[in-house]
Amino acid sequence: MKNKFILLEIALVTLSACKTASSASSVQLVEVKTQKNISINNELKNDDEFVKIIEPYKQKLDKEMNQKISHTNIDLTKQGDNSNLGNLLADYTFDGANEWAKKNLQKNVDAALINIGGIRTTIGKGDILLKSVFEVMPFENEVIIVKMKGADLQGLYDYYAKTQVNNPVSHLYIETNNGQLTKTLINGKAVNPTQDYYIATSDYLALGGDNMKFFAKGESIPTGIKLRDLFIDYFKKTPEVVVNNDVRLNFIGKK
Repeated sequence: MKNKFILLEIALVTLSACKTASSASSVQLVEVKTQKNISINNELKNDDEFVKIIEPYKQKLDKEMNQKISHTNIDLTKQGDNSNLGNLLADYTFDGANEWAKKNLQKNVDAALINIGGIRTTIGKGDILLKSVFEVMPFENEVIIVKMKGADLQGLYDYYAKTQVNNPVSHLYIETNNGQLTKTLINGKAVNPTQDYYIATSDYLALGGDNMKFFAKGESIPTGIKLRDLFIDYFKKTPEVVVNNDVRLNFIGKK
C-alpha cells in the first residue's frame, strides 16, 4: 500500500512538471547582460562639459541662497518642550494664517500647531541666510486652517497628554501632571464647547500625520501658502529675531 502512494506522488509530480514545461514553452527567453556597477564616491570624476553647462545656474542659485534675510543673537534650537525655534515658527504660522483668514474668511485664527519633526535642523547664532530656512523646512507643506468645534478640541489636548511630545504651539497652553490634563487654554481662555475655533497647522498634520487624528473632526480650509515661504517672509520682516520663551507646554512629572 505504501508503494502505491509513492507511485501516485511520482505521477502527480510528473504531470505537474509537464504542465509547467508546456506553459513555459510559449515564453520567449531574453538574454540578460550583466552591467557594471558605478560606485558613487570621491573617486568618480566630474563630467567637465556638464559642469560648464550648470556652472552659471549654480552660481546664481548659490548667490540667492546665501543672501541674508535676518539675524539672531542666540542659537535657535528645537530642543525642549518650549524650544525657541519651535515657538518662533509656531508664532509665524499663527501670524501668517491669521492674516490670511482675516482677508479671506473674515475670521481670526485662534491657535497654531506644527510638528517638531518637520523642523529638520537648528539655526546658529548670527546671520540667517535664505538657505537656512530651506534646511530647517525642506518640505513643500501647505498651511491649512482647520475649523473645529470647541468640544472636539478635547482630542487635541488628549493627544498632548498621551504623547508628551514637544510639538510647538502658539496661543495654546497645555498643562499635565503625570500624564493627566490639569489646565488647557486657547487664546488665554477656557474652551467653549459650542464655539467654532480656527486652528492653523500643516497639510501633513491636518491629514492625520504624526497620528493627529483629532483634526479629522474638523473642516480643513486650504490657504495655498507654503509653510517655508511663510517663514521666509516673516524672517525678512524681522531684521533681528525676537524669541518668545514663554511656557506653552507644561508637562509636569514628564518621564
